[in-house]
Amino acid sequence: MKIVLAATILLAATSAFAASPNLTGKWTIHQSIAGNESDMTCTFVRIDAKLTGSCKGDKEIPITGTVDGNKVTWKYDTDHDGTALTLTYTATLGDSETFSGNVDVQPYSITGDFTAAPSKDTSK
Repeated sequence: MKIVLAATILLAATSAFAASPNLTGKWTIHQSIAGNESDMTCTFVRIDAKLTGSCKGDKEIPITGTVDGNKVTWKYDTDHDGTALTLTYTATLGDSETFSGNVDVQPYSITGDFTAAPSKDTSK
């Protein structure tokens, strides 16, 4: 009985993981932060639980992040009018090839939301 239960749990966990989008690749991010909407392209590389890559809006910025089960988080540091900012993106992956979540902007304690979809842009 224990073997059947363990096999069922393993199969369910594997199915849930397989249904999540493959994060490695190019993504189009649409975000709305404090009423300001913008788009950027992020290129993610996922190796196990680590997420690296870069996001490009006005300029290309390296990102760091993690994947923990179906939760993905990444962040990057930038500046706006001379003020250092850290933007942190958090989302829960589902069975769709798109995902959405929240953005936290520090030090201003401003939040927003975003959606991510595989990029149709094939240029490097």
